[in-house]
Amino acid sequence: MRDCAIVLLTLNEIEGLRALWDQIPVHEFRETFAVDGGSTDGTVEFLAERGIPSVRQPIRGRGVAFRVAAEASHAERLVFFSPDGNEDPADIARLDDRLLAGARVAIARRFGPGAVNEEDGEVVRARARVNDTLSRIANGLFRTAGERVYDTINGFRALRRADLLELDTSVKRFPIEYQITIRAMQRGWPIAEVPTREGARIGGERKASSWPVGVDHLKVLATELHRSRWLGESA
Repeated sequence: MRDCAIVLLTLNEIEGLRALWDQIPVHEFRETFAVDGGSTDGTVEFLAERGIPSVRQPIRGRGVAFRVAAEASHAERLVFFSPDGNEDPADIARLDDRLLAGARVAIARRFGPGAVNEEDGEVVRARARVNDTLSRIANGLFRTAGERVYDTINGFRALRRADLLELDTSVKRFPIEYQITIRAMQRGWPIAEVPTREGARIGGERKASSWPVGVDHLKVLATELHRSRWLGESA
């Protein structure tokens, strides 16, 4: 039994849960629970029927969900998984394996060698270009050790509960992942990436609108600039 929790990040994900449930390796992990942003479609009830508790967030936002999970879990390690079809349940154990091998942060990367993302084959790959730009900036400004990180902003990731608390994150919305990666880079923590295959969304609506989320990432970048290795500040 892995001393690790699968944290399901949910907000009206009943269709994805129905499609993916049998693929989520709940029996291999010490805990599985949801951090729910206020589902009204039967998500919480579906999980309760299978013995999976849900923790309601005081306010919506992925950053809030990450901190709620760290406070609610009793496991040593956390894997954050959104059951919306984009993320492959087979990578849940692979991410935890990277932590067991010594990584402080493990990320399922949708870009780079061996990875497949939802925009592959499209002429205009706006999301991929934005991701690449943000990742290159983060690597250039904050990475103090290790290899290039291809996907600095993907939320499908794992880290130790104590490490998440140590990072003292402040972001409330989607850029929580970017802040985690930047602060881990600045500390010189080993970051491992698992090439993944991003699937099509199953039901529901995409939670992130490109323009507001992009602006939020730039705001996070601005607030973290004082940690840049070029400015010489240590953790």
